[in-house]
Amino acid sequence: MKPLIVANWKCNPITQSEAKELFDSISKGIKDIENAETVICPPFIYLSLLKGLTLGAQDCYFEEKGAYTGEVSAAMLKDLGCQYIIVGHSERRKLFGEKNNDVNKKVLAVLDAGLIPILCVGETEQEREQEKTEEVLKAELEIGLIDVHDVSKVIVAYEPIWAIGTGNPCDIEEAQRMKGIIQKMVSKNIRILYGGSVNSENAEGYLKQAEFNGLLVGGASLKAKEFIKIVNRSLS
Repeated sequence: MKPLIVANWKCNPITQSEAKELFDSISKGIKDIENAETVICPPFIYLSLLKGLTLGAQDCYFEEKGAYTGEVSAAMLKDLGCQYIIVGHSERRKLFGEKNNDVNKKVLAVLDAGLIPILCVGETEQEREQEKTEEVLKAELEIGLIDVHDVSKVIVAYEPIWAIGTGNPCDIEEAQRMKGIIQKMVSKNIRILYGGSVNSENAEGYLKQAEFNGLLVGGASLKAKEFIKIVNRSLS
């Protein structure tokens, strides 16, 4: 199976022209790569501008339509050409108060729309220090996957919160151990990505040594040359 390299642009860049320039640079740099699948997850407002690569969204609402001011549904994102939707990212949980039950509703909505959810799980630094990592992951996975009848249709992204945007990535050996724990909790058939300070120097280690099925890339995906290097490292 091809490694899946997902770019999460978060709330960046500020202008349409910058978004288009970044997208086009990445597209040009990976146009001849066939042995990896690359997904770009820009802010909602840029999705209709970007053509030529697989698209994903950073979030969605769990209802298909209705009186939900400011929300965007999975059905709408599908109509825009999205194939993947990130759900349960730690920033959504922390900044917007999303609970495991909310994340579960979104997972189900994404599947109902015929799209692929990327379910993010991971522990805080405090939870890690208190040796609660497995407890946290178990709750996020068990509740997040309630009523999901075929878990192979879901992708899990292990993103230790203490590693996201800190320049302090998870140790390769520790990451590999966490991947094994997640697989035992869920299924051997599920695809698992690593995310958290991914760059071109450590990407190969997570894919080859830790045996993740792909990467969820944050800050490094905003630098076209760096992101292209990461995609290329996934092939080596």
